[in-house]
Amino acid sequence: MYKDKKIIVVLPAYNAATTLEMTVNDIPDMVDEIILVDDKSNDATVAVAKRLGLFIFQREKNGGYGANQKTCYRLALDHGADIVVMIHPDYQYDPKLIKFFAEFIGGNFFDVMLGTRIRSRREALAGGMPLYKYISNRALTIFENLVSGYNLSEWHTGMRAYSREVLEKIDWQSNSDDFVFDTEMLFKAAAKQYRIGETPVPVRYFKEASSINFRRSLKYGLSTVSVGLRYLFGFFK
Repeated sequence: MYKDKKIIVVLPAYNAATTLEMTVNDIPDMVDEIILVDDKSNDATVAVAKRLGLFIFQREKNGGYGANQKTCYRLALDHGADIVVMIHPDYQYDPKLIKFFAEFIGGNFFDVMLGTRIRSRREALAGGMPLYKYISNRALTIFENLVSGYNLSEWHTGMRAYSREVLEKIDWQSNSDDFVFDTEMLFKAAAKQYRIGETPVPVRYFKEASSINFRRSLKYGLSTVSVGLRYLFGFFK
């Protein structure tokens, strides 16, 4: 289904030196290219990436999670990607599942694929997801589903894939440079009625995995509600 498609994995990286090699080692061989965009890390992320032979783009200054993804997608399109898989290089998500993302998009079943960590409260918490993150994830996802008309189990995953058409037709360049970038991507996909699918991924929180603190989480939550209201009132076309 995906054999004739060029699959590129993009890694938006910031201080990922301790988890990058584990992430890359688990990326399936069917991936054609791996692009790492470093957001001015102050650890050995770039050195590890060079040792692993990745294509590396170093941003001149730290621009934020959304700004990093903008560079990721621009490079992936420039490199001829048909399917672009974005995964956080903190090993919180299992790269071995990339093949399913590629199959669903390559087989023309979906235009966007999400890796959902939410199958049960017990499993999410047992995997290390903090209780306040689980509660906020559930509350925001319910709100986003009500506003968009979709019925996704999670809107806030750091593992997702897009077809080339989606990245060419959605105005992601105008998205936020912060964490709410991902929310804007999904609402813009919903506005264009793209097919959004999901596949389960294990919950894997641990010390080295990146995670925003409570204060940033609160800001992210408020920004998410703002984006949802903008969608509801027709600001996304």
